[in-house]
Amino acid sequence: MLDAARCLIRGSINIDEFFHVKDIVRPGETISSDNLEKRAGGKGANQAVAVARAGGQVDLVGAIGRDGIWVKSQLENAGVDVSGVLVAEESTGRAVIQLTSKGENSILLYKGANFLSIPQRPMHPRTTHILLQNEIPFSETLAQIAAANNPSLPQPLSTIFNPSPMPSQTQLLQFPWDKLTWLIVNEGEASDLVDILLPSPISLIPNENYASLSAYPVILRLAERIPTTNIVCTLGAAGVLALLPSFERNPVYLPAARLEGTVRDTTGAGDCFTGYLVAGLMEIEQKGTPLTREILTGVLRRCVQAAGMCVEKRGAMESIPAGSDVNTRLLLA
Repeated sequence: MLDAARCLIRGSINIDEFFHVKDIVRPGETISSDNLEKRAGGKGANQAVAVARAGGQVDLVGAIGRDGIWVKSQLENAGVDVSGVLVAEESTGRAVIQLTSKGENSILLYKGANFLSIPQRPMHPRTTHILLQNEIPFSETLAQIAAANNPSLPQPLSTIFNPSPMPSQTQLLQFPWDKLTWLIVNEGEASDLVDILLPSPISLIPNENYASLSAYPVILRLAERIPTTNIVCTLGAAGVLALLPSFERNPVYLPAARLEGTVRDTTGAGDCFTGYLVAGLMEIEQKGTPLTREILTGVLRRCVQAAGMCVEKRGAMESIPAGSDVNTRLLLA
């Protein structure tokens, strides 16, 4: 475990209900499910477990109902500090997930206790990173970013935002992008952000070395609008693309990891990637080394490998691999 750097996650905690189906249901259609499973989930909880399994220290702040006590215990057993998890009278958040045999999924969320307002508690003195998603009240996300940039702190904390599900247009336009250190999105989310934040044509000339990547011009445009934020865009089976202000127009690109077997379930793969990325950034913070292209490439390679191993198994939280297993797979790659 890391001795210094620590991550605070203010995020969601869900009970995931998996309905195993042949195909995703269409509008007006009624289908039968072959099986039903209930598992712990929620983007905040999943990412917290991923940080812990990657080797990082992590505090989770969120809310559950009494029906979710078992989820809190599972998080604690995974190495997550859950002292900031409130048990309320409201029902625990739910995710109703249709899952096909090919690993495709469709997800319906019920916010439940995730949208309760939780009084801000003192952060652990070793907190260096704050990770946020969009399954909690947007006001709470803004409050956490403000706290991370409080002038009374010795230095601002690193803030990471994974805007999923996508905030409204109004929320995105009022978001304090200049206070955000890292933005983690998939290709579809990046495109949505560009349509809202920067509808005008691109003014920068793309680097021809990345012309084959459809996400590259989208990320380049997004970087115009949020020029001080590091952008990481996951591309599913195509890998990952990262563009940092210090790298100018030359992003880091890595292909997806080679799988052992077939894709069994993509649920939680993005959360796995995000947690591993934050753990890697925390390790860099602890060492006090500059973030070079070589170092970032190494971090992203571990993230991609972890996400690849995640989709080889069913489930979300339980499919997130241990850091030691990811390291072993990397040595064999």
